[in-house]
Amino acid sequence: MQLFMLVASIVQAADVKWGFWAHKRINRMAVFRLPVEMQYFYKKNIDYLTENATNPDRRRYSVVGEAERHYIDLDVYGDSARLTLPKYWKDAVQKIGEDSLRKHGIVPWYIQSAAFQLTEAFKAHDPARILRVSADLGHYIADAHVPLHTTRNYNGQLSNQEGIHAFWESRLPELFAEDYDMWIGEPVYHTDIAEQVWKTVMASNTASDSVFKFEKQLTVDFESYKKYSYELRNNVLTRSYSKEFSEKYHQMLGGQVERRMKASVKMVGDIWYSCWINAGQPDLKKMAGFVPDQKVKNEESAEQQSWFQRILRVRSEGDE
Repeated sequence: MQLFMLVASIVQAADVKWGFWAHKRINRMAVFRLPVEMQYFYKKNIDYLTENATNPDRRRYSVVGEAERHYIDLDVYGDSARLTLPKYWKDAVQKIGEDSLRKHGIVPWYIQSAAFQLTEAFKAHDPARILRVSADLGHYIADAHVPLHTTRNYNGQLSNQEGIHAFWESRLPELFAEDYDMWIGEPVYHTDIAEQVWKTVMASNTASDSVFKFEKQLTVDFESYKKYSYELRNNVLTRSYSKEFSEKYHQMLGGQVERRMKASVKMVGDIWYSCWINAGQPDLKKMAGFVPDQKVKNEESAEQQSWFQRILRVRSEGDE
C-alpha cells in the first residue's frame, strides 16, 4: 500500500512536467495548424490526441524497449556525432550494433519509424491506428526538442546539478508557459523527414550547454537559502526551485523553453501533414464520425494502470 501511495504521488506530481502538461499542449496546438482536409478528422478527435499524448511516458515503466525511444546520448558518440551517426536505423545497426544504440537512446531513428507507421495507417484508412500513432509520434517529436534528452548528463547527475531535468521541463513551463505564443501558421511538407529529425536533435543538443551553464552561474550568484522553496502539492510538502530563482533562470535562458516548445508544435504538425501527403492525401472526412471504441479505451486504461510497475528499473530523468 505504501508503494502504491508513493507511485501515485509521483504520477500526480509529474502531471505538470513536459512529459504530461506540455505534451498534451503540444499535440493540441498542432491540430490547429493542419489544413481543413485533415481537421475534419483531427479536430473531431482533438481530445483523444491531447489526453493520449502522455501514453509513451506511461509505457516507459511497463513496456520493455520503450524508455530508449525518448532520448539519445549524443555526447557518447563524440563531438562529431552528427557526421558519424548514420541517418537511418538499418545503417546505424550495421555500423554500431543494436544493443549499443538502444543503450544510449534511439529517439531520432524511432521518430522515423513512427512516421512510417503513420503513413501506413493513412494508406490503410485505419482511424484508430491513425489516432494512436499520431498521439505517440507527437510525444517523441516533443521529447527530441528537449535539450536534456540529448545528453548522458540528462539530470545533471554528472555535474552536481541533479534535479535540473524536472526544473527545465517541469518547473519552468509550470510557471511561465501560459504566456508562451504557440501560434505558428500552416504546416510545411518535408520531403526528408529523417533530415528534419536529425536537425532537431542536434539543435536540442546545442542548447544543452546553456541549460547547465546558466544554472551553475545563477547558483553561485544566488543566496543558497533562496534557491529552493517548499510547496504543498497533492497534499505532499515538496521541495521545488523557488519562484525567484526560476524566474531569473528563465530570463537567463532568453526564451529557450518557449522556443523549443514552439518548435515542437511546428514539427508535430509538419510531420503529421507530411505523412498524410506521403500516403496520397486520403479523404479523412470519411473518417470524421469515428469514435475510439470501448476496447481501445479499455486497453489505454489498463496501460495507464500498469505503467508504474517498473518505475524503479527505468532510467530516471528527474521526475518529481
